[in-house]
Amino acid sequence: MLERRFLFFPVAELVYTPDDVDLEYEDVRIQTSDGLIINGWFLPGSDTSVTWLWFHGNGGNLGHRIRDLEQARHYSDANIFIFDYHGYGESEGVPTEKNTYLDSRAVIKYLHSRQGVDSDAIVYVGHSLGAAVAIELALSSPPMAMILISPFASVRDMANLTFPFRWAGWLLRNHYDSISRVQQLSTPILVLHGDQDDIVPIEQGRKLYMAANDPKRIHIIERASHNNICEVGGELYWKEIESFIESANSSR
Repeated sequence: MLERRFLFFPVAELVYTPDDVDLEYEDVRIQTSDGLIINGWFLPGSDTSVTWLWFHGNGGNLGHRIRDLEQARHYSDANIFIFDYHGYGESEGVPTEKNTYLDSRAVIKYLHSRQGVDSDAIVYVGHSLGAAVAIELALSSPPMAMILISPFASVRDMANLTFPFRWAGWLLRNHYDSISRVQQLSTPILVLHGDQDDIVPIEQGRKLYMAANDPKRIHIIERASHNNICEVGGELYWKEIESFIESANSSR
């Protein structure tokens, strides 16, 4: 119970959809390997050479990412697919580490089979806990590139920072051990982190970046915290992402 409260903060009601900001989208339902149905949105771009696969953080649901999606669409013409994990929004089930991995596998299988999506030009975009899910998926389904926003090294690291007793991390069953996994990847990686992040300290992003293999970049957003990084980063934040994706795409 402690673990669930520490890791997952799902909200069931979808208060907003892309309709509310006049974004074209398709509501998608995907069956995971445990037989449950998860919900996602596919936002078609005018440039279909690249598709973003977006892994959101541990709170809320798809509807809470509307402003981020609106900004992403303003700066990028790529396809965008975003989905809810087990137990979030209209996705069935209960969120656990294992189930988030089942979700990611079902989603990448769907995208690989979708007409108009280039399977070799998928970019993983993961925020916080979503970065950990993206890294795990990259081991079996490497993307063209990966963008990690406000990532942590592992849940154990975060638990040891959060709880007053030093061995707290050893009590957790969920690990999201990104730091050991990222060392096994050769995918181009961009780390974005706010220097005022009071939820996932910037040292966590730097630690993960240092463990990653080349090619890699890190971009620190001054005065940004955990949940306002794209707002504070503004145009430069999105241009850094687009420049990184263009570089990865041209290097294929």
